[in-house]
Amino acid sequence: MPVIKLSQDFITHRLQCPDSKTRIEWCDKDLSGFFIEVRSNRQGQGTFYYRYKDINGKTCTQKVGRSSDIDLAEARNRAKALRAEVALGANPRADEKADKAVITFDDFFKDHYLPYVRPRKRSWDRDEELYRLRIKAVFGSKRLNQVSRLQIQTFHSELLDERLAPATANHHVKLIRHMLNLAVEWNMLEKNPASRIHMFDEDNKEERYMNDEQLGNLMEVLKTDSARSICQIATFLLATGCRLNEAVSATWPQVDKDKRVFRVAAKNSKSKRMRPVPLNDTAIEVLNQLNTEGVYEHLFINQKTKKPYVNIAKIWDKIRTRAGLPHLRIHDLRHQAASNLINSGSSLYIVQQILGHSDPIITQRYAHLSMKSLNDASDSASEIIKGAMEKKSAAMVRTENLKN
Repeated sequence: MPVIKLSQDFITHRLQCPDSKTRIEWCDKDLSGFFIEVRSNRQGQGTFYYRYKDINGKTCTQKVGRSSDIDLAEARNRAKALRAEVALGANPRADEKADKAVITFDDFFKDHYLPYVRPRKRSWDRDEELYRLRIKAVFGSKRLNQVSRLQIQTFHSELLDERLAPATANHHVKLIRHMLNLAVEWNMLEKNPASRIHMFDEDNKEERYMNDEQLGNLMEVLKTDSARSICQIATFLLATGCRLNEAVSATWPQVDKDKRVFRVAAKNSKSKRMRPVPLNDTAIEVLNQLNTEGVYEHLFINQKTKKPYVNIAKIWDKIRTRAGLPHLRIHDLRHQAASNLINSGSSLYIVQQILGHSDPIITQRYAHLSMKSLNDASDSASEIIKGAMEKKSAAMVRTENLKN
């Protein structure tokens, strides 16, 4: 280990390893413990190190940087900073080893997060999809303690550049935050860098309502299209206001035709509570058309697979296009059911109970639809006032005539 006065000229022009050695350490005369290592297979290049003793007297070596990345002055400054840390009782090498012991984001997701949420969260497969499609590429190889708040915020903003909706972009960050919250809870991370990151404003109250002509066109297609099972599912959704998952998961034991009620199971309900849904004539008609009662457990069965439906998107796209409603989403049938209820005079409270909203604030999105019913009621009151005024005027005219 030759000791010399390291200079930038030496680093640039004379950094060599003797032919008789595989490696050599050129130690700095001015800064004790500071040296540059050169290997025989990388002549002209080296790696700066700082050697020190920890509080137990053990000799440790901490990498400072490569000569190809930093110059001598920067390397010496870093070594001096390490010397100051050691003087205060720190152990940079041990800290580095501890950091490397922290598992990667990908390992945490696969080995800890997914096993935890699978039995606890019905939508865990959606979490897996969000992670696999976008989160893994950005954070998967990073260790948990290498993920920073700035990185998450940048990722959040870039999702909008990919033309994702604000609500969808928020779902990604919410998943990251949930994961890191669990890591903190399980003492695998000191603090969560995703906490208190502001979400984008979400305008997720877009509903597409059909007028009478459009509803008539849709019903004509639902009555005549050859994809009978999908048409029956759509008609059932329109009649009951159920969510698609609630309908395709429905079983015959949940249906009571005599009492005209369908009881949505708690495991299939978004509120995680059993919810009774009244069955009107249209819904009963759909149930009577089904040929699955007594044969299958579920109401709606895919005749090809003999199993409940999982995805009806492709067939629904053909149906709505044929009806002249290419932008009508399957979930819009639920909104249409709410619209039909309100326009027939039902209160927001009744709509809340039928749709199964846990919070009345959610039902308030349909408040603008109830204005027609309110206006009709107001017009009725106006007619009463007008009638009373007309009667008063007629009485006054009669009185005047009698005086004359």
